Amino acid sequence: MGNFSTKYLDHTLGLYRDPYRYISRLCKQYDTDVVETRLLLQKFICIRGEEAARLFYDNAKFSRQNVAPARIQKTLFGKGGVQGMDEAAHKHRKAMFMQMLVPEKITALSTIAQRRWEQRIGEWDGADNICLYTQTRNLLTQAVCEWAGVPLESAEVEKRSKELASLYEEAGSIGISHWKARRARKQSEKWLGTVIEALRANPKAKPETPAQVIALHKDIDDQLLDVNVAAVELNNLLRPTVAVSIYILQCAHALQSYPNWRARLREGTPEMLDNFVQEVRRFYPFFPFAVARVKHAFTWHDQQFSKGRKVLLDLYGTNHDPRIWEKPDTFYPQRFADAADNTYRLIPQGGGDHYRNHRCPGEWVAIEQMKIATQALLRCDYEVSAEHLDIDMKTLPARPSSKFVLRRVRQHSMAKGGRKGDGYLPST
Repeated sequence: MGNFSTKYLDHTLGLYRDPYRYISRLCKQYDTDVVETRLLLQKFICIRGEEAARLFYDNAKFSRQNVAPARIQKTLFGKGGVQGMDEAAHKHRKAMFMQMLVPEKITALSTIAQRRWEQRIGEWDGADNICLYTQTRNLLTQAVCEWAGVPLESAEVEKRSKELASLYEEAGSIGISHWKARRARKQSEKWLGTVIEALRANPKAKPETPAQVIALHKDIDDQLLDVNVAAVELNNLLRPTVAVSIYILQCAHALQSYPNWRARLREGTPEMLDNFVQEVRRFYPFFPFAVARVKHAFTWHDQQFSKGRKVLLDLYGTNHDPRIWEKPDTFYPQRFADAADNTYRLIPQGGGDHYRNHRCPGEWVAIEQMKIATQALLRCDYEVSAEHLDIDMKTLPARPSSKFVLRRVRQHSMAKGGRKGDGYLPST
């Protein structure tokens, strides 16, 4: 599908200018869910929608091995990680992550994060210049390291937080920013490599922690992971958790942009909070698309998918597809009040099954951390300058340029005195 312009002229600049809406605009222009284009001087097929997501996560049709662009692998993912694996090797490595992300483990991380948020809220009372993004990023770095069994001194928090954040903030950048991210990747892997080596030398030092699980994990060939690969996988636990700070920033943006929801959530139910968080994940931009490579030639919607061709699935566009979501550009958490199957509809962190497909297993962590942070913000009253609150859709991941500075922060009376009932907003 497409025409001479999309098939034969390079559209990298168009993607760079509007990464989240580029695929949807192409598809809308040609009234199709599949369109050919050229990016980075390579042929790509772009697809969108629920049916396209089902196709994309068919492991018999698509491969992820060595498909990520080199600049993404050397920043966001690292070399040898689970994202670039397929079939039996992927299933075996993915099982390691699922072992660390069972409900009781996620609850343990949530307990740590909630304790740290309660401490932060107390410290912020009366403050006048709180950068929410920086504070959240540091808090999540501390929480996930404590949970994972990664030693982290107080003096190191800012440094490690910046390193981990650089991997997702600068992943798709060019020039100096890209090299900054590559340097951060080397530094973080060196740091985490020493953690792996220490655990292997003394495996009882951090028993049953995620760091220990990775350090002692044997791959499908019954060999311990290479130290560098183990460091990459430990990073694959820490980095995505720290990246939830972007989602938390978006939760704060939603509370500010739709103030009626602040009041409703304070008096609401846990189910209402669930719906709010899911709508933030659907409505706000996070990952623009996912990439895979065709394993074997096939035809879909009259489009030939040649073996080896790279394919982009429009994540943001599918989350805003009017055929799936009524009034998709309206923030409406109530849409999640029903029990619809959103496996291939709500795909901000990928689609399909967490165990068999390449859907991010950290999705459950993200949802819980967003709820905890939103509850913390509901326990505060604060002012936010309206300046620079627009979401920059050219930035990956998209976020307000101001990074959300809180002024005149004070604990809400509900937080100080507690609340009778279901404990929806626990007191400090």
